[in-house]
Amino acid sequence: MELTGRDFERIPRTNLHVPVREFARLWLTAERRGDAVLRAGGDDLYLLGVQVTCRWLAGVIKVVEGRSGRVALASPAPITRREDRAYEELIAAETDAAERAVAQDRKDRGAEFVAGAHATLAWAWRWSGVPPIDVEQVPVKQTG
Repeated sequence: MELTGRDFERIPRTNLHVPVREFARLWLTAERRGDAVLRAGGDDLYLLGVQVTCRWLAGVIKVVEGRSGRVALASPAPITRREDRAYEELIAAETDAAERAVAQDRKDRGAEFVAGAHATLAWAWRWSGVPPIDVEQVPVKQTG
């Protein structure tokens, strides 16, 4: 997914308990890595969980072709798959659902996706720990 400055400007600030700038760097890094994984023909379900969660928290709307024309669809919640746009109470409930899903200790590949979604929600909503993936550091130009 190609992100632009407009995507970052549209992030609902109330959906995050981390600075928007940090969230934007995480989301951009996750999308770039995800694109690279796809180009290489691989998959990374943990990273996909991070991406899907970032898109939901950011309020991404996709336009798809429906039977009667174009339809705008909100990104679904990562765990419950609810199609409602993220808002504070729903994010708290989704974070709780992610914690319950992690506690189930699944051994299938879906557990990787759940772990990525949970780590993202724990970081972005509960402000616990570090980002779910290593975030690219933007080089700072020295002047003078």
